[in-house]
Amino acid sequence: MTNHIEDMGNAGCIMSIGSNTTAAHPIIGFKVKQAAQQGTKLIVVNPREIKLVRHADLWLRIKPGTDVALVMGMIRWILDEGLQDQKFIDDKCENFEALKESLKEFPLERVSEITGIPVEQIIAAAKMYAGSGPSAILYTLGITEHTHGTDAVMSLANLAMITGNVGKPGCGVNPLRGQNNVQGACDMGALPNLFPGYQSVTNPDIRAKFEKAWGCTLNPQPGITLTAMYKAAGEKKLKAFYLIGEDPVLSEPDMNHTIESLKSLGFLVVQDIFMSETAKLADVVLPAAGFASDDGTFTNTERRIQRVRKAVPAPGEAKPDWEIGCMIACKMGVKGFDYSHPSQIWAEMASLSPSMSGISYERLEEEMSLQWPCTSSTHPGTCILHTENFTRGKGKFIPLSYRPSAEVTDTEYPLILTNERSIYHYHTGTMTRKVPGLNRLRSEELVEINPFNAESLGIRDGDWVTVTSRRGTVDSKAKVTTDSPPGVVCMTFHFSESPTNALTNSACDPISQTPEYKVCAVNIKRKV
Repeated sequence: MTNHIEDMGNAGCIMSIGSNTTAAHPIIGFKVKQAAQQGTKLIVVNPREIKLVRHADLWLRIKPGTDVALVMGMIRWILDEGLQDQKFIDDKCENFEALKESLKEFPLERVSEITGIPVEQIIAAAKMYAGSGPSAILYTLGITEHTHGTDAVMSLANLAMITGNVGKPGCGVNPLRGQNNVQGACDMGALPNLFPGYQSVTNPDIRAKFEKAWGCTLNPQPGITLTAMYKAAGEKKLKAFYLIGEDPVLSEPDMNHTIESLKSLGFLVVQDIFMSETAKLADVVLPAAGFASDDGTFTNTERRIQRVRKAVPAPGEAKPDWEIGCMIACKMGVKGFDYSHPSQIWAEMASLSPSMSGISYERLEEEMSLQWPCTSSTHPGTCILHTENFTRGKGKFIPLSYRPSAEVTDTEYPLILTNERSIYHYHTGTMTRKVPGLNRLRSEELVEINPFNAESLGIRDGDWVTVTSRRGTVDSKAKVTTDSPPGVVCMTFHFSESPTNALTNSACDPISQTPEYKVCAVNIKRKV
């Protein structure tokens, strides 16, 4: 997030796009509702009638996968009406003319045809966002999990910069992280092209710094992404996996292909706190400790680093993830892994990462939490990014074109399947499905289908149905509801009994390599 959670109350307008905020991020969802109740204008862009719609000044019921067209259309109208922040553009941005040229592709009539949103609603959204300032953007996986997800994120950055909604209170471009400590994992270098602190592996000076500290020679080439790993495994180019806290059998798209890829490995290690669906395929399962049996830090979606303290002993032979990793490294004869506490690991990482060099366990004990960048022991941390300049110097506008989703409907597969998360369960259900109270609230997968489609298919509420895509078949119960628009059905992926990702498409964004979970073509038939 460029801004922070408490800053929501400073916004004149919030645009939530591709996010079921109250279900996936209930605390932030509460802050958004609170801001709306206190006068902040709220725009919700979502194909489904999520609960946040009840609090919205404007709901744009967009066709799944058409966000780039909508946002670029809004930008075109803002420029046509002269509502841009020209001083911000001139002083802090570049490539403006190229952006303007690309907008010729987005007349509002075409944008309306692509998105399914009436022209007057597109204008209303653009006027509200540009005229209510400061205006904040919130987005999640509904933006990124597409074959054009990078373009969608760039379009949101274009919109924020064109209106000067960056680097000050109540605005910004704010991605809400999908899982606990995903931000922290990325901060620590769990990305194929970056060292800790978002430092490029291809930069020879940075690489030399880490080589000196670690006493080794590092590969100058980036690694491959998670999705690419499964393809490489299936092609016998990758021989072993060591998975920590990940259940790809349920979480990766095209589940059948994922299972075949894992089975083709020569060696699979899974380290987890429960026996997951993936762990059942492993050659070795290492029992990990849960968060309450560990010391360390979590970093949340607003870049806030928080101490985690051991509260209870780990059960049985379970050990913290960092300790298991160190034990294996030492057994392999690798030097430098003789840590006795995670504070030592943090100190080493911070000494090599300028953006977090001012954060220590001692400071976290006193100050509870700090937001990076925090570059010295006296630096207070950073609530809002880009207050003076962008990290690269000037913000660069990116000209874009509209590209449809990788898979479209046809007569055989006439419905679009999208997915979201239930507030009662988390990710693949490895933890939450073991809680009886949560299972009472939501015990099974449901295919949410519009009454119009249900009637035409002879499906009634509660019927068992078979959902089929070009990759697989899943049986589930139907929930007939107007929450889903005609032509769109929706499922979660929390239930191993009805594995939604047996259906989804593994086609990826060419830059981020994020799979297109949010759009795939399916048909539905009532089970007899």
